[in-house]
Amino acid sequence: MYKNPLQGYQEIDKAGMTGRDVEAYALTKAAMALRECQQKWDSPERGQLLDHALKLNGRIWSIFQAELTRVDNPMPPQIKQNILKLGAFIDQRSIEVIASPIPEALNIIISINENLAAGLRESMADEAESSAEETNLNHHPAAHNPTASMAP
Repeated sequence: MYKNPLQGYQEIDKAGMTGRDVEAYALTKAAMALRECQQKWDSPERGQLLDHALKLNGRIWSIFQAELTRVDNPMPPQIKQNILKLGAFIDQRSIEVIASPIPEALNIIISINENLAAGLRESMADEAESSAEETNLNHHPAAHNPTASMAP
């Protein structure tokens, strides 16, 4: 068990990760950095931690925003627009935190990151389940010949 949960995520082998895996990982990592900053708010290293956490989060959301505005992005327009609105909100909240630093102001950013990461992981699990069901159907004799399992 890792003393710091962030270390566990840093040790993950990213080579076999899908795009959604990477996105969920990045959002979780940013949420953990923001939470660590909250936990160490009264420490002398708060400025460094806050700077690092907000920059990390900003880079992640900038990548999302850039990807969502690409003409060839296959995501449905309404979902793209909703995520872009979240990104704009997070950008604004980050500026507010820099201007008036209070630890509670990070809560909504952390919550959005964690919920979006959970949604990505859930959709991956749903896709894996659908794929497994499809594989089972393709390998079951009755899937190709419905009368194969019927007794004469």
